[in-house]
Amino acid sequence: MKLAACISIALAISGLPSARAAPEQCRFIEARPEREACYQRQETARAAARQKAEAAQQAAEPKPYEPMSSEDAQLAKSMRGICRGC
Repeated sequence: MKLAACISIALAISGLPSARAAPEQCRFIEARPEREACYQRQETARAAARQKAEAAQQAAEPKPYEPMSSEDAQLAKSMRGICRGC
C-alpha cells in the first residue's frame, strides 16, 4: 500500500515540472522556423484563452437597459397630455 502511494506521489511530482516548463521550451529550440512556429502556437493558445475569458466576462455582465417598446412610448405620450406638471 505504501509503495503504491509513493509511486503515485513520485509520478505526480515528476509531471508537474514538465507542465510548468511547457511555455518556456520554445526558446530552447535551435532551428529558427521551428522556434517561431512554437511561439505562434503559444500565441494562438493565449488568444483562444483570452477570448474564452472575455466571453465568460460578457456573459456575466448584466444586460443593458432595453429601450421602451412602442406601447410604452404611446402610454407615456398619452400620460403627458393628462398631467401637465402636477
